[in-house]
Amino acid sequence: MSPDQVGPQFAQSEQARLTKAAAQSVEVADDVIAAPVAKDGITAVTGESIRAAEAAAAAEAAAAAARAAAEAQMTSYAASYSGPAVSDLLANPPYPSYDLASVYNVATQYIGTPYVYGGATPAGFDCSGFVMYVFAQFGISMPHSSAGQGAMGTPIAESAAVPGDLVIMSGHDGFYAGNGMILHAPYEGASVRVQPIWTSSYEIVRIGI
Repeated sequence: MSPDQVGPQFAQSEQARLTKAAAQSVEVADDVIAAPVAKDGITAVTGESIRAAEAAAAAEAAAAAARAAAEAQMTSYAASYSGPAVSDLLANPPYPSYDLASVYNVATQYIGTPYVYGGATPAGFDCSGFVMYVFAQFGISMPHSSAGQGAMGTPIAESAAVPGDLVIMSGHDGFYAGNGMILHAPYEGASVRVQPIWTSSYEIVRIGI
């Protein structure tokens, strides 16, 4: 029996003929790597999630390496200095008479000292370690924290600032050097230096008033 002779109830529908004639394909998104079957359903592991996990693992490895390097640096740093520490200076301050000009003059003696994270001796300073070490020579005890040091003082207008006042920024501080300049221990790989203040987000704080 020819197709034309099939009864209408058994005839192939137009949709069926089109389906048989057309090419069949299924597109899969590029970032679908696998679809493991879980007991309670199906979950998809995407390329994006794998890349994120790899990036997180790399970041953790880099952080661990940085911590190890910092510990090694501090061990070497501690062994390289035999002079007075902050506690020694506080117990017997070499400059018992405090004034801002003297503070700044003492601070300038350390220009060229290398930056060392966590450092608070002339073997190497970080920003607040530098400030702490200088003020200890005047018998003034400070925390090893730029925010804590700023909280000890009184904010003043920049127009009233003189060398020896403190420049306080978010996470950083140093000595005001006059004319919009700062004397500070800047960052890893640099040394204590005087340079223009590079941001408008700071305040001037005076210790001792």
